[in-house]
Amino acid sequence: MVKLNKIYTRTGDNGTTALADGQRRSKADLRVDTYGTVDEANACIGLVRLHTTGALDRMLGAIQNDLFDLGADLATPPSPEPLPYEPLRIVASQVERLERDIDALNAPIPPLKSFVLPGGSAASAALHLARTVCRRAERLAVSLAAQENEIVSPEALRYLNRLSDFLFVASRTANGDGADDVLWVPGANR
Repeated sequence: MVKLNKIYTRTGDNGTTALADGQRRSKADLRVDTYGTVDEANACIGLVRLHTTGALDRMLGAIQNDLFDLGADLATPPSPEPLPYEPLRIVASQVERLERDIDALNAPIPPLKSFVLPGGSAASAALHLARTVCRRAERLAVSLAAQENEIVSPEALRYLNRLSDFLFVASRTANGDGADDVLWVPGANR
């Protein structure tokens, strides 16, 4: 259980932070940057939810909770020594739920004939922002996984990849199931 009774500790004043297992890392460390960017994506989704209701809002609420799970996963690198607790990890069922939600949202939307520009409704524009932050988190996670002695679970990578897909489809849902999408017109301003 999480208990936060003191917000500042001064332990990060030297530019380091603690991972969930207690090890100290620079605040510029790629792992810290990765889970910080996941947190940023979560904040973007919080802003999106100011403009959503119903099933889409419920889906976004579940995603926000998942993103805290993902942050905990990334903040607890696998250790050769057993931890005194079971670390929280993203699991396949969370990815599968995203896939079901993508399929449900996408069903009534006509196929695209052009790329979509971020815009249309406020919710759609905010979802596009969340999508781009999610893609950055994914790129960072892939970079982290490629580093020697760093591990990122395959499910965490799958979740980030699927989440950006979800956010794209959700942006179209928020634009009247694509009716209000702003389409890219190649070379329109030449």
